[in-house]
Amino acid sequence: MKKITDINITSKTQLPTPVELCSKIERKAEVEQFVVETRTAINKIIFGDDPRLLIIVGPCSIHDLESGREYAQRLAQIAKELSDRILVVMRVYFEKPRTTVGWKGLIMDPNLDGTSDIPAGLEIARSFLTEVLDLGLATATELLDPITPQYIADLICWSAIGARTTESQTHRQMASGLSMPLGFKNATNGDLTVAINAIQAASQPQTFLGIDNAGRANALTTKGNPNCHIVLRGGSDGPNYSREHIAQTEEKLKQANLEPAIMVDCSHANSQKKPELQPDVFHNVLKQSIQNKSIIGAMLESNLFAGNQKFPQAKDKLQYGVSITDGCIDWESTEKLLRDAYAELEPLFKKQ
Repeated sequence: MKKITDINITSKTQLPTPVELCSKIERKAEVEQFVVETRTAINKIIFGDDPRLLIIVGPCSIHDLESGREYAQRLAQIAKELSDRILVVMRVYFEKPRTTVGWKGLIMDPNLDGTSDIPAGLEIARSFLTEVLDLGLATATELLDPITPQYIADLICWSAIGARTTESQTHRQMASGLSMPLGFKNATNGDLTVAINAIQAASQPQTFLGIDNAGRANALTTKGNPNCHIVLRGGSDGPNYSREHIAQTEEKLKQANLEPAIMVDCSHANSQKKPELQPDVFHNVLKQSIQNKSIIGAMLESNLFAGNQKFPQAKDKLQYGVSITDGCIDWESTEKLLRDAYAELEPLFKKQ
């Protein structure tokens, strides 16, 4: 008799259950309190009750733990210095959506060699998140696979739903049950409607298929996530961070009866995928944010060193602190931008 199921499946690897991994790498009480407080602060920024600027900054993706730790240590120090005017959150991205094929991130391929040791990837991701939070540094990620949150969501302060998945019903449903605030990016073609629809869908109760902490399949019912906002990342037609684009976005959000809370991604199409243009975008957005409270924050792709490097290649050939996915600005540029922002935001806080 011919086989009619799993015809194209070549292997199956059992994962630890979420409760097993979370018990192995436990969340400290002080980390739990920090995550709760940071999420609350971000929610207040979204709804205009906290005047600080929210800046999501860090590597395009984490691929090397040593350089990731060094980056986190540097960022934690400056985040504390600037915390009265800026809420700095580190990009700790472990999952990478691909247009066709390519490296899918540290969770899916932690050895960077195509072996796809996902059990090890989940453990590494959870462990690294605890290290970042232990520094007193807030964490951000993009949640791509709908099973992943059960393993790491308790250690995430803010999350993104990316441009390729914003239109996905699966991700809108997942977002409705997530406990952290999150941003939906506009579509890769620049369309805002899919992100606005996503925010509306995620804010409503949803029922969908998922797993519980014991790894059992469940029908999950949510009450909806009210703490969502839009992220402008540009599109195939070009950047979308100008005053005119911001005004158009505000109007569309208001028409949809949504909070006009806008974050601008200074990378991707807004910088024409040229990392060296990110500072120009950031300064433009910063100036707008001083006059326009609808702009709640900005995103930067940053690493220890500028640019990116060819991948795949042998791990021992990789340059330390250089991205293997999107190009980034270097640490010196990053620190300058953060300090520039702190200085330029001073008038807003003098008025209080």
